[in-house]
Amino acid sequence: MFIEINPHNIDDRLIDQIISLLKKGGTFIFPTDTVYSIGCDLYSKKGLQELARLKGIKLSKANFSIICHDLSNLSEYTKQLDRSTFKLLKQTLPGPFTFILNASNEIPKIFDTNKKEVGIRIPDNPIILRIVERLGNPIATTSLHNEEDTIQEYFADPYAIYEKYDNEVDVIIDGGYGNLDASTVIDCTKEEPVIVRQGVGQIVL
Repeated sequence: MFIEINPHNIDDRLIDQIISLLKKGGTFIFPTDTVYSIGCDLYSKKGLQELARLKGIKLSKANFSIICHDLSNLSEYTKQLDRSTFKLLKQTLPGPFTFILNASNEIPKIFDTNKKEVGIRIPDNPIILRIVERLGNPIATTSLHNEEDTIQEYFADPYAIYEKYDNEVDVIIDGGYGNLDASTVIDCTKEEPVIVRQGVGQIVL
């Protein structure tokens, strides 16, 4: 299914249609403030298994991030943040950053793994934020491309994405042309934050 959504005038009927599919274990491709990404309902085991299958890995080995609507329920998924880390998140989110944080006990249960860390995203994109808000919990997400690949144009053009992935996922959202740069990844699990991948997000630590 290919759904066009205007980010400046979001039709909640379309959003609810997508959420209905996600709650049944569906997967979808959606716009962010960087490249288009692929995801599912964080609390759908069927969706998580399918997401892992699409990436060609076992769920227990998957390194999925989660997209939250805001910082309000972060404590469910991460250990308590120190003041400087929370301040950093507040300064940069929503935005093109992925923060690696120490995971709460909830994360290993969700992913059937002994994961100690989790990547957190709050993209500056109204479409995905509305989906997460109306879903009522985060989504699990991963990039369409493999980390070592150069990001090609078909990861940014919704029609090219549709041609390539139509048979792979339940919904592809056309929210306009995407970015060709990934998010900046910042590891906050040690004493000082460290940029582990420089992407579109600019910050001086």
